[in-house]
Amino acid sequence: MNSAADLAPVRAPNSWRALAWKLSLFLTPLFIAAGLFFLRQVEVARLASHQLPDDGMVPMFQLVNQDNQSFGTEQLRGKIWIADFVYTSCPGPCPMISSRMSELQKPLRDSDVALVTFSVDPQHDTPPVLRDYATKLEANLQRWNFLTGDKESIFRLIRDGFKLATVDNPQGPIHSTRMVLVDRRGMIRGYYDALEADAVTRLLADTHHLLQDQPAPK
Repeated sequence: MNSAADLAPVRAPNSWRALAWKLSLFLTPLFIAAGLFFLRQVEVARLASHQLPDDGMVPMFQLVNQDNQSFGTEQLRGKIWIADFVYTSCPGPCPMISSRMSELQKPLRDSDVALVTFSVDPQHDTPPVLRDYATKLEANLQRWNFLTGDKESIFRLIRDGFKLATVDNPQGPIHSTRMVLVDRRGMIRGYYDALEADAVTRLLADTHHLLQDQPAPK
């Protein structure tokens, strides 16, 4: 019969495995954190040399916002701003587009970046309707305006100014799902499809790059 002393060495490998398991539990998060930090530094370096395209000037426009106040080029002069195009009764992609715009509020709260939503159904989307829509989105109306006005003027602005498709349709307007980044000079600097998973990430990255390239005037 084997003695207890003969059996003791058999248990030693188990203790080593337990120690290795504990070390892996401790070290794995550190390796992951280090990897994420490295990737972030790579991304920062990429953005430092990233050049945004110039996709044309947004023409002058003047519409009315959710408070029935005149709003347009003059109110956006000298600002970086982001535009989207929706209508409040939209059964399709509009809730997703508006949700993505809402996601931009918190990360941009310390900047002077403005958000502008254009209604593509201005006959239905009156200022009170837009005001209710903004409330549901918990929109900060100090920086996010919802615009309506003359339908022909809005469609012409979207097609000729933003260079996006918009088609009137008895079942509801057919419109682009893209968000548009505009710089302080009124130049279009990027398009971001709100239905793509990384749209907000890419838009925020380019917006922060633009804020560095065109800091807010003091």
